[in-house]
Amino acid sequence: MTDTPIRIHLENRVISAVLHDNPAANSLRKQLPLALDFRDYARQEVLAVLPEKLAMSGMPVGSDPEIGDIGYNHRDGVAVLHYSKIGYWPGTAILGHFDEDVTIFKGWSSSKPVRIELAD
Repeated sequence: MTDTPIRIHLENRVISAVLHDNPAANSLRKQLPLALDFRDYARQEVLAVLPEKLAMSGMPVGSDPEIGDIGYNHRDGVAVLHYSKIGYWPGTAILGHFDEDVTIFKGWSSSKPVRIELAD
């Protein structure tokens, strides 16, 4: 399997992204479509609790997400949309990456509904 195109619906925007071909991303792909409430965390990322934990077998014990990466923190069971560089973090897996500017995720003062779905 190769990268899978997905769409993120936020307010009146549709943002393109891809999910990579790895066990955690494949596990997320099976849960789509999802409607989640994302909130800002530490002015670095926005995150939301997933309804089901993702498969971590075969995934690294941590990662160093880049700006625009879609991540997963398996300790807390949260999907993470990275809009800043956080450095290496144990328990984090990279699920995919945004094809577009991620500054739309910065500066949230409250949670926002986000829909994630497979692109046609």
